[in-house]
Formats: sequence, C-alpha cells, structure tokens
Amino acid sequence: MKNKKEDIIRMVEESDVEFIRLQFTDLYGRLKNMAVTSSQLEKAINNGCMFDAAAIEDYGSESESDMYLYPDLSTFEIFPWRPQQGKVARMFCDVYNIERNPYEGDPRGILKNVTNKAQSMGYEFNVGSECEFFLFNTDENGMPTTDTREQAGYFDCGPVDFGENARRDIVLTLEQMGLFVESSHHEMAPAQHEVDFKYSDALNTADNIQTFRLAVKTIAKRHGLHATFMPKPKTDCNGSGMHLNMSLTKKGKNVFYDSKDKYGLSKEAYYFLGGLAKHIKAITAITNPTVNSYKRLAGSDRTLFRIPVSDENKARIELRSPDPSANPYLAIAVCLAAGLNGIEEKIMPAASVLTGWRADNTLPMSLIDAVGELKKDKLIRQTLGDTLYKRYTDIKLREWQDYQSQVTQWEIDQYLDRY
Repeated sequence: MKNKKEDIIRMVEESDVEFIRLQFTDLYGRLKNMAVTSSQLEKAINNGCMFDAAAIEDYGSESESDMYLYPDLSTFEIFPWRPQQGKVARMFCDVYNIERNPYEGDPRGILKNVTNKAQSMGYEFNVGSECEFFLFNTDENGMPTTDTREQAGYFDCGPVDFGENARRDIVLTLEQMGLFVESSHHEMAPAQHEVDFKYSDALNTADNIQTFRLAVKTIAKRHGLHATFMPKPKTDCNGSGMHLNMSLTKKGKNVFYDSKDKYGLSKEAYYFLGGLAKHIKAITAITNPTVNSYKRLAGSDRTLFRIPVSDENKARIELRSPDPSANPYLAIAVCLAAGLNGIEEKIMPAASVLTGWRADNTLPMSLIDAVGELKKDKLIRQTLGDTLYKRYTDIKLREWQDYQSQVTQWEIDQYLDRY
C-alpha cells in the first residue's frame, strides 16, 4: 500500500524525524542525496526541491543543470543506525528536468519506462538478487585495505568467520528497513559474504539493492571493517557476483512455469531466455561495468544461465554474470528489455544456452569489447535512451583508455629485470 502525503507528514511527526534524505542514483550506480529538515518536508513531497545536476560527475550537462527531485512516497524509511532523537529518514526520488518532464538520464526513470512496457503487455517483472561482498580490515587511519586475517570458506561459521557479527547486524538492519532477508552466509573466499533477500517487482528490487549497499557499508564501518562491492579485489580468490533471478507474472500467475517441460519452463520463459541470449553481449557492458569486472569473468567455467529446481510459484531464470558494481536500475532494465524482445519475436534459445554457455567463452572479456557490443545493439541502446547511452559509452571509453595507460605491478615484476 503506497503512502500518501498526509501519511508521510504524520510519520515524520510521530517518529521525531528531523532530517529527510532525498536519494537518487547517478550513472555509476552511486547513491546521491539532498538532505532537508522536517520543516521543509511539505516542499519536498510536493516536488519543490531542486539541485544542480551539472555539478555531479558525468550526470548532467551545463544545459541540464536545474533538476527537480520527485520523492517516491512509498520508499519512506527511517535509518535504524541514526540517533533515536532527531531521526533521519530517506525517500528514493525520480529526477525531472526544468520543464517538469522525466529526465532522460535518470537510471530509475529508465527502469520505470521498461516496466511500463511490460505492464502494457500484461506482465509484472519480478527479480531477486544474490549480492556478494568482501569485509576487509582498515588501516590505522581508517582507510580501506584488502587485508584480512581470516581463512574461512563457504558456509563456515564463527569463530573462523571473523565477519559473522557484522553480517548479523547487516541482516537485522535490512529487516528493520523493510527488506525480507531469506538467508546470509560466508562465501567461498576469505572475508567474502552473501546476503539474499526476497524477490520483488523490478523497481522495488533495484531500490532494495541500493538500500542494501548503503546498509552494508554503514554497518561494516561501525565494526571497524571496510565493505567493498568491487568484483575482483584480489587476484588469488573468487570474485563477487550479483546473480539476478527473473520471472514474469500475469494476473498473479507465474507465466514461466510449465510442469510438462524438462526444466519446468513455459514457452514464454524460453522466449525470454532467447532474448537474453541474443542481447547478452551488449547487456554485459551494463551488468559488468568496470575494467575490474572482467577479471572476475576471466576463467569462469560456470554456466551463464541456470534454471533452479522449483515449483510453480518460484519458476525463474537465473543470470549469473552480473556483478555488484553494476547500476541495479540499468542492469535490470536491459535484462527486462531483452527478455520482452524475445517474447515479442518468439526467439527460441539454442539448446546449449542452458548447458554449455559459460561466461568465459560467451561474453566479452574486456570492458572495451563489451562497449563495442553495446554500440552494435540497437535494442539495448534504445532502452538506455540517447542521453544516457552517449554519456555512458563516453565514460567507459575514457575509463578503458586510462586503464590502458597505467603501468601495473605485474608488468614491473615481469619486465623490469628481464629487459
């Protein structure tokens, strides 16, 4: 049930909320916010708060500087980690331009565009995420390191798992903020963890991922640790993924399920998978957006798509390539656009898609190659829109060029003495 303006005002008064953070997401997937006091709440919920978009790195041009924040009232939550008196709350916002039209470069708005298309076809898109991260030590100045003294592995528990207490507090915090956490555990690599929360509609899941990232980093810092969603922070250990589990419902029924099929999938599910497979190379530029993302994918011998054993209510397609550095709004948007395209064009995937497609022999193996695939894919380009597409590809090309110009420790170790 969505909140009304009167509900927000009442909750702020009754809960002694003093500050409200109006949050939105930049192109990189980073949370930004403007804080207002409770005295300015009415102005905020009436969409009266403006900000300078051109001042935010790679977000808006000089001609797009003045933007409005439109709070989504249903996302109002109080931060559990802030003071009990003079509490701090947040609302996610959509970004509108000076003409009061949705800003074309707003990632949340782009996801809403694609979900609106799904709804026009009679579908609701449900997504569940499996987010992995590392908890590393900080140095004497509180700065992040990649150091850890623990040697715990998959499903290990305390006292071997040094991050167990932090992970418990993360889960409790997330539940206080309305997320339904299904499970959490230590992952494969030392200091690596995973938290899985219950699937929801696409927009709510993307919002939840942003809430999750903020909570993880905040609670980790309180435990004297640094949480990172960098896909591959160390050479000699597993990288972190953000698997996406996807399904479509129509009139409350999961349309992906067919009990007579070998994998329990309907024709619509196969078409959706076919669309994902058709566009997966371009999608990779969004779901794996950094130079470091491809260090995780290199040598990955796991199948790219998985169909978990399930019943009618939980039939889904799992995409395993995305990593947690991705902008969740854009990652979910391009996956949905590709899947809907598969349904529209009735694209049947090759039999090998479910058995032989591995990340390291299917996907681009560098950021520059992924951007090249994105440039060739008309559907994914249209999904992003001209404004964000051009800005995104320009940024990623600069990132690649900067990376290519760096002299690494590996090169020094290999060549300094030899030549």
